[in-house]
Amino acid sequence: MSDSRESTGPDDGTAGRPSGGVAERPDGTQLRLAVPDMDCSSCAGKVEGALDREGVLSVDTRPTTGVVVLTYDPELTDVEALTAAVEAAGYAVEDADSDGVADDLFTSPRAIATAVGGVILAVGLALEWLLPGLNPTFATIGGVGFLGPWGVTGASVAFLLAIAVAAPPILRNGFYSLRGLSLDIDLLMSVGIVAALLVDLPFEAATLAVLFSVAELLERYSIDRARTSLRELMELSPDEAVVIRDGDEETVPAESVATGERLAVRPGERVPLDGVVREGSGAVDESPITGESVPAEKEPGDEVYAGSINEAGYLEIEATAPASESTIAQVVELVEAANGEETRAERFVDRFASVYTPIVVVGAIATATLGPLLVGGGAETWFVRGLTLLVVACPCAFVISTPVSVVSGVTAAARNGVLIKGGEHLEAAGDVDAVALDKTGTLTRGELSVTDVVPLGDREADDVLACATAVERRSEHPVAAAIVARGEEVGAEPVDGEDAPDDGTEVTGFEALTGEGVRADLDGETHYAGKPSLFEELGFDLSHAHVRSDGGSVLEERDGDEAGDAEGDAANAVTAAEPCDHGQYLDLASETIPRLQAEGKTVVLVGTETELEGVIAVADTVRPEAAWVVDRLHELGIDRVAMLTGDNERTARAIGERVGVDEVRAELLPDEKVAAVRELAAETEGGVAMVGDGINDAPALAAADVGIAMGAAGADTAIETADVALMADDLTRLPYVIDLSSRASSTIRTNIGASLGVKALLAAGAPLGYVSVAMAVVVGDMGMSLGVTGNALRLGNVEPAEPPEAEAPPGTES
Repeated sequence: MSDSRESTGPDDGTAGRPSGGVAERPDGTQLRLAVPDMDCSSCAGKVEGALDREGVLSVDTRPTTGVVVLTYDPELTDVEALTAAVEAAGYAVEDADSDGVADDLFTSPRAIATAVGGVILAVGLALEWLLPGLNPTFATIGGVGFLGPWGVTGASVAFLLAIAVAAPPILRNGFYSLRGLSLDIDLLMSVGIVAALLVDLPFEAATLAVLFSVAELLERYSIDRARTSLRELMELSPDEAVVIRDGDEETVPAESVATGERLAVRPGERVPLDGVVREGSGAVDESPITGESVPAEKEPGDEVYAGSINEAGYLEIEATAPASESTIAQVVELVEAANGEETRAERFVDRFASVYTPIVVVGAIATATLGPLLVGGGAETWFVRGLTLLVVACPCAFVISTPVSVVSGVTAAARNGVLIKGGEHLEAAGDVDAVALDKTGTLTRGELSVTDVVPLGDREADDVLACATAVERRSEHPVAAAIVARGEEVGAEPVDGEDAPDDGTEVTGFEALTGEGVRADLDGETHYAGKPSLFEELGFDLSHAHVRSDGGSVLEERDGDEAGDAEGDAANAVTAAEPCDHGQYLDLASETIPRLQAEGKTVVLVGTETELEGVIAVADTVRPEAAWVVDRLHELGIDRVAMLTGDNERTARAIGERVGVDEVRAELLPDEKVAAVRELAAETEGGVAMVGDGINDAPALAAADVGIAMGAAGADTAIETADVALMADDLTRLPYVIDLSSRASSTIRTNIGASLGVKALLAAGAPLGYVSVAMAVVVGDMGMSLGVTGNALRLGNVEPAEPPEAEAPPGTES
């Protein structure tokens, strides 16, 4: 019986895995049962049939992970009755928290019985073929088998003993299949063993019993390998937490920690629950959640995830969610449910198997009964050929080829910081021919920063930033915030309170000039910071602004990183200075400002009523990896990469050229993004993937064949709508998704094709006598099942490619 404990909260694919297996839902009660022996679709069918009863509202069987999630009406049935129904179908129900992995698989009673049966079968073979002189005849029983009397020899006794030891689990499962009217491998093998005994073919019956038992064990081992990858995810979150209560530390089960409680996490320990750092600082390895290998520096106010590792520093964390709702719990639940909805390939295989198996079974019966009559020859020969064809009728290999590929791929993605919400989305991403990218927060960082500072007159760049910082400090505009942040980074003196820098500079008379900029008095002199039009209204000739010949220590920032030297766009502005009677000048109106604006940057001029002091350019900087990502997508076979944005045409074009997208569609409203996605879908042969991060991207994410959300910075609505989430907000994971999905689709096709090809050859060769019973089991069942599973597990070795170390293009404005 399952050890179920109640927990509240819906399980809609976004909630964490219920810790005990029972959760209340508005339309019923949800129950999670661990059924580890349910490892194929035919097993799932028997379980579903057993649960098809009054009071059960829905059943979701997940054979690849050995889990059944069902919703039931507690007024009509209960946990005990549902568990009993599953066990009556022949499947043991384990503790609800079981991961379905049999750690003692090869020392289990069935494994031991199979080994003993194999030894006895080998003894029988030796007596039958190698040492016939030592094979005694004990008795001859006439009139029992329709092929003639039974000879009771030492070899036949050995074969019967092998059957007695190895066959009971097969016959028991076959009985459950017969009772549930399920034409599956257990029933087919049971019929084969019994029929072989009835016609005095103990060797064939023993071969079936032993080899099929070996095949079952090896297939379970292969399935366990896939399940182990999920267990590794589950083990990331600690079972215990150190809670600070009344000033004392207490070690308690993680699931008993309440939201709001303080947790102590020391260096080397895993964070037990999602939370916010309240005291301490340190470096936290978040790679188990985000896939980001570089530890993140955490300070008070920063979020941390359950399962991440505190590498340095003592942290006190306030829990923000219970263990069952942590980020890692959500990842585990979504990965576990990845094979809940069938992919197109699975639906094809199921339809094919429903036709293939009955046809081959009928062919097996016809071969055994009609062969002697129509072709001639011994009845025993044709019976063995029919029995062989009956073994070939089992569709196990190609039925499991898709689920194990899905679980392997989805689990590998989760380990690398990508959350794929189901096998259908994994398959769909592999068929994508076009990718649509949002701009702000996706191709760009989504945060404004200063990119260029061009000092004018006799000013230095630091002087311009210091002045602009002082004037803009009280403004609430995002551009002002970017200037203030940059000024503080390069050493502009912070203000004391709201009014004055520490150096004694007095800031008074602040005024926001609507639509133009700001004004404030510094030490009694009025300074302005704002649009070029503001300074034109003040009477400045922007076509002739004097500049020092050495450029005044031009400051340039690249993509929000460290300030550079006098290179790049800002330095080029000074290089373009023209000589005049008073030295050198810049044509701000016709050259400098239009060029910066053409790059998508917002231009802010700084000065007094009588003097221009400098030019500052602010932009939402392009992600350093954006251009590499677009190139990588093209390398992976994506025909079209489009950028969809609500920003203005000029800014969008500038960014589009920098990152190398094939087309740019700008000034789009949310519904227009949806229309653009649909147009791309109509113009491409494959599917369309949409990548975004904001609420305004949610409709387009839903409209695309595959919606991909930027997980860390993305809005909750976008993440919930998307089919895939890049948990680390790392754009380099986008090509990884396409690559992994493409390989998964190829693996699934290879597995299905190989399975069908081998089955077809065996089915064609069995009636002609070219295939033995042993070959049918070893090659057609065990061999192909192991082959497709091993091929699927190769997906776990696919790793994200990393962009080369290179300086990214300068940023552009949001």
